[in-house]
Amino acid sequence: MEKYINAFLNPFNGTIDWTWKSIIFEVPWYTNYFWGLIVISLIVWILEMFFPWRKEQSIFRKDFWLDGFYMFFNFFIFSIAISGFYKVLQVIFNDIGIHNKTLALFDPSGLPTWTQLVVFFIVLDFVQWFTHILLHKYPALWKFHKVHHSVKEMGFAAHLRYHWMENILYKPLKTFGVMILFGFEPKQAFIVHFLAITIGHFNHSNIKITWGPFRYIFNNPVMHLYHHSYVLPKEKYGVNFGISLSLWDYIFKTNYIPEDSGTIKLGFEGDEKFPKDFIGQNTYGFFKRKK
Repeated sequence: MEKYINAFLNPFNGTIDWTWKSIIFEVPWYTNYFWGLIVISLIVWILEMFFPWRKEQSIFRKDFWLDGFYMFFNFFIFSIAISGFYKVLQVIFNDIGIHNKTLALFDPSGLPTWTQLVVFFIVLDFVQWFTHILLHKYPALWKFHKVHHSVKEMGFAAHLRYHWMENILYKPLKTFGVMILFGFEPKQAFIVHFLAITIGHFNHSNIKITWGPFRYIFNNPVMHLYHHSYVLPKEKYGVNFGISLSLWDYIFKTNYIPEDSGTIKLGFEGDEKFPKDFIGQNTYGFFKRKK
């Protein structure tokens, strides 16, 4: 039992320490997610100010500060709270003989670093795309995902407005995907993580970008806006599920971009009754609601 208690406490304390050291610049700059998130957010926000897609939308749009809180809660506070649980699971798996490379299909350590990173990026994105579909398809999961779709005006910070329960689903699946293909996370994985944050911020921003011919590979604000559309095509539980890559949507025919005015209504049916505050939104999925 002591082993499991230590397995919980050590990463918990370690994550707190790492976060604090990030705040006071005592970690390598290229792994400093705290200030990295702030810098990326400021850059995209400034671009929203100078090149607004929806010009009538305020710089401090609806729920701007709520989404800002979500960014730091999901990226740091909740990560600290949950870090020990994942380490305990790893210890349990090790105890039953399942290690990082037990399920790996091949050993990529001999590949060039850039190849490892590209494959790592693609694998993670596909797992997230697939998980994203599950969040829309199954009512029990959709109850939690509604938090993200309660956004009524899009801006960069909406990227990280999501229910903490999504991390409970996403992270194990992402870890499992990496274990199957790699058995480990590449040393330079921070490059992939920062790229994903940047793309996600842009996809939720008030900027009209399509990436030209690369739109069939990379997700973009025009495509993702329709993912948040209040009105969806008939018999569809969602469209444009891509996270960083649009590639999966085009391959599996879940793409949908009927126009690009940017003026569509966002949300979901019944969202007028959805809680508007952080606590209400994060307790919503746990209780049965009256229709």
